[in-house]
Amino acid sequence: MSDRYASFAHTAPGRALVKRLGLPDPPRLRRYHPGDPLTHGPVRVDAAPGGRLVEPLAKLLTSAGVEISDPNTPRQAALLFDATGITDSSGLRALFDFFHPLARALHPSGRVVVFGTPPEDCASIREATAQRALEGLTRSIGKEFRRGTTAQLVYVAPGAERAVESTVRFLLSGRSAYVSGQVIRIGPAEVPEVDWTRPLDGRIALVTGAARGIGATLAEVLAADGARVVALDVPDAGDALAGVANAVGGTAVQLDLTAPDAPLRLADHLADRHGRVDIVVHNAGITRDKTLGRMTPDRWDSVLEVNLSSQERINEVLLDRALIPHGGRLIGVSSIAGIAGNPGQTNYATSKAGVIGLVQSMAPVLADRGITVNAVAPGFIETRLTARIPLVIREVGRRMNSMAQGGLPVDVAQTIAWLASPGSAGITGNVIRVCGQSMLGA
Repeated sequence: MSDRYASFAHTAPGRALVKRLGLPDPPRLRRYHPGDPLTHGPVRVDAAPGGRLVEPLAKLLTSAGVEISDPNTPRQAALLFDATGITDSSGLRALFDFFHPLARALHPSGRVVVFGTPPEDCASIREATAQRALEGLTRSIGKEFRRGTTAQLVYVAPGAERAVESTVRFLLSGRSAYVSGQVIRIGPAEVPEVDWTRPLDGRIALVTGAARGIGATLAEVLAADGARVVALDVPDAGDALAGVANAVGGTAVQLDLTAPDAPLRLADHLADRHGRVDIVVHNAGITRDKTLGRMTPDRWDSVLEVNLSSQERINEVLLDRALIPHGGRLIGVSSIAGIAGNPGQTNYATSKAGVIGLVQSMAPVLADRGITVNAVAPGFIETRLTARIPLVIREVGRRMNSMAQGGLPVDVAQTIAWLASPGSAGITGNVIRVCGQSMLGA
């Protein structure tokens, strides 16, 4: 679906009109293309005194071929600051001293990443207070710097310093173009050697709802990263599903996930054909919108069944039969509606909030098995479903974020691929919004 306003705003007359009237100004986002360098310019790295990540970060960037700039470099592609050494609120001045002179020095589609210590892991109340304050800084920077700049806070638990590379690579690259204002938590984990050109090589990945939209794009992205994709959708979408599976060199499974025997049939298929499944992405979802007073029981039940209950049943069977091995990844697709709510979508918002609850409750249980579980929460994504939204509501949805535009299915897919990576072993229990830093639920 084309964004005609953004297309006009990128023309010379459009730019003049946008500036004169103070209208939303959607920037051109730097998205990933095969062969792209990790960044499109030098990166400035600094730390508060006592930071425990500045040296590992510098070593990581150097090994990734990224130029680390000096204070005399006029323009930066990214700003990285290690705030783990800040132990009280007075130490927060180091953030001002670093970012103030550099606020206008970022290239368009720049990247800002602040690293901190999870407040729950801090040694004192003062330290926990200062570390929690970092969230306000990064979210404000994401809304201030504009021009496609993203800003994130990465909490790195003590002992997890060697588990950050997957996240740093994702956040610096064009893969994270529509992810901003997020708080990411990384815990200690054993991270294997990763081929960053094909990080999912040899992995079996199940994608539900794969016939079109985000699911189809996700199948493409996971396959490009080396995964063998099992694409699943309902029988009515059989032709489109076969096309997706053939295009990515995967296999197609036609199955109604709400059928009573669906979990066992799916488990049998995976066991017989592959012996396991390394990555499970619960992408299948439906909407049946009505205000609560006008909603029928069927509308409520069908949305909860597809979007939430079927996930629970499938997870239980796959885990009970040990089909998800150590190093496995469970990833659910939630929604901004599950965080902020949405009028006319009480059923949908309930189901998507339930996905978040599922992730957060399962994460500690699965940690001992070496399986991570996370969720993505898309905002306004340009799909055939959002194309059906009335024009005025659609335009509001597009503009009410720091990027002043809707995201693309590939933005969601790239975020899921990052969470699916073997390098992301320290990331579990996270909910990552792919929303351009939406003003809703922010």
